[in-house]
Amino acid sequence: MFNKILIANRGEIAVRVARTARRLGVRTVAVYSDADAGAPHVRACDEAVHIGPAAAAQSYLSTDNILDAVKHTGAQAVHPGYGFLSENAAFAAALEKAGVAFIGPRAGTIRAMGSKSAAKDLMEAAKVPTTPGYQGADQSVATFKREAKRIGYPVLLKATAGGGGKGMRMVEKASDLEDAFQSAQREAKSAFGDDRFLIEKYVARARHVEVQIFGDGQGNVVHMFERDCSVQRRHQKIIEEAPAPNLAAAIREKLLRAGVEAGKAVNYRGAGTVEFLYDPGSEAGGDNVYFMEMNTRLQVEHPISEAITGLDFVEWQLRIAAGEGLPLAQSDITEHGHAFEARLYAENPDQNFAPSIGTLTMLRLPDNDARIDSGVEEGQDVTPYYDPMIAKIITHGDSRDIALARLRAALSQTRIAGVETNVQFLHALAADADFVAGKVSTRYIDEHEVTLFHRTPVDARVLSAALYARHLQCPAECGDDPWEALTGFRLNRPQKAVYWISYDGAPALATLYNREGAIDVVLEPNASAAARREGDAAAPAIEFSFTGERGTDGAMLLTVDGASFTAFAAPHAEGARIFIDADHWDIAFPNPLAGIAAHHSSEGSLTAPMPGVVTLLSAKPGEAIAAGEALLVMEAMKMEHAIKAPYDGVIKAYRFAPGDQVNDGDLLVEFEERA
Repeated sequence: MFNKILIANRGEIAVRVARTARRLGVRTVAVYSDADAGAPHVRACDEAVHIGPAAAAQSYLSTDNILDAVKHTGAQAVHPGYGFLSENAAFAAALEKAGVAFIGPRAGTIRAMGSKSAAKDLMEAAKVPTTPGYQGADQSVATFKREAKRIGYPVLLKATAGGGGKGMRMVEKASDLEDAFQSAQREAKSAFGDDRFLIEKYVARARHVEVQIFGDGQGNVVHMFERDCSVQRRHQKIIEEAPAPNLAAAIREKLLRAGVEAGKAVNYRGAGTVEFLYDPGSEAGGDNVYFMEMNTRLQVEHPISEAITGLDFVEWQLRIAAGEGLPLAQSDITEHGHAFEARLYAENPDQNFAPSIGTLTMLRLPDNDARIDSGVEEGQDVTPYYDPMIAKIITHGDSRDIALARLRAALSQTRIAGVETNVQFLHALAADADFVAGKVSTRYIDEHEVTLFHRTPVDARVLSAALYARHLQCPAECGDDPWEALTGFRLNRPQKAVYWISYDGAPALATLYNREGAIDVVLEPNASAAARREGDAAAPAIEFSFTGERGTDGAMLLTVDGASFTAFAAPHAEGARIFIDADHWDIAFPNPLAGIAAHHSSEGSLTAPMPGVVTLLSAKPGEAIAAGEALLVMEAMKMEHAIKAPYDGVIKAYRFAPGDQVNDGDLLVEFEERA
């Protein structure tokens, strides 16, 4: 076994690798960029080396910087985690040349499997079933149009060097192919430095099932059973489970056998994942399992396979890389129960899962029997430089129902503020009837939009929690001055407080009266700008009463209309994020001296949702644009984001050109609504 390893990664995977290494008595070296100087993964290791600026290309993706850190610390081996340099054949080769062990497959294997096209050719030669498609050298648009017509729409464009859903587009009709191809090429070139593509038949109701394998590099390969990763957004996994639900024994055997054969075809060494599409619509046929790709690294979702096998995959990686061979034979590897993993991201599901950046003003992860893999902490910034994952929540149980119930309970306990997150969406997904029944496919989210994106409206419970939190907070902030606290009282009249409040995008005036231990609320909503343009009157006043008291651990114990409940509040944006059960709502308390309008985006302009680079202007000044059409495209957090027209209008002017760097909130385009 090694004495010291360097972990060439960051975040939760670096923390996770360090945990196993420590248990085995192996010293660890962390590497960090300027943005990660105080990150948890740095403290999780025995040593740490600074490797460059925040930009990944100058730090975590810099082979020279990593090699310098290896030489400086005397590390005997490098664990690449996943992402960054984990599937970089040149990096693995450079380590081998330097006499440093790469905790992963040989460089030649990475090179062979790193190209989806080459991997597909290799699997076809090994008689592993593959998806109908084209992976030739001719990369012209005309060729792809011809091949798409031959294959039949819909088709899937996939970057040859891709991964993580980047550089991937589903195209439903011929007229959309060229634009989709060019957009995907830009994204792939930026993410991987390679804009070569292949095209495949898109299986509309497919399931994404993968087989975890380990090889010793001496011809011996075993599997750790399969995982179902069908439920995805933007072609990226969001909830995974093991084993795959509702899978016929014959199909499962075919998948496991094909996974092992794929590993043997390349004399695999270390941990790898062979990914397949399964078409349930062709159960009677023999070609219903299709090879997609082999990931030559540890997968993000490996903890669920660890849960059902009781094995530590990082330990296996270390032992194999140290030359100890496979720790167990296939007959000694057993499975027990069922496991789920939910990927908790800083992202906004209501904006096509766009990444969110900001400071984690609150981070409360579940404290039940769930396993939590995380590399961030409260008070830390989620930056635009890296993947926006906050944590992985993993649950295990004797049955699928038990494991899923534990996942829902864990998500209900999760409270995060300061950034947008997908936690409510994950809970809705885990509670959805078809998901509970195991009826999953890669189109699950598209087909269940009504239930998954439903949001419980703001009601008296939410408003009571927000106003009570604000009322408790104000004396501490404002002192005893009744004017500064917006509090006034008159002789023989109840004491009162007045707050400007904003929810669901509309402002309101809340007046609170203290009456015999209860608080009476009169809420007077103001008409929105859109409503005023239409001549609509403001909504009528809302009146309700509540009682409240402080609980432990920041809880508020409230009663509204005789119903009691527990709520939590955390600072968020201009107000508070209110948590009740598995839901949360954002309530703003605007500065009354600045005016309500100052807290809403000005009409006729569009701003950058996060730092990034403008890559394409979709129109010209003076052009009329319909609502929903793209105005420009920007790249941020390794993905392209189209900035679309909020209504029919005319472009007055662009403020940036392609290639320009923009900051969060920068005005991108002046856009005038069409009269």
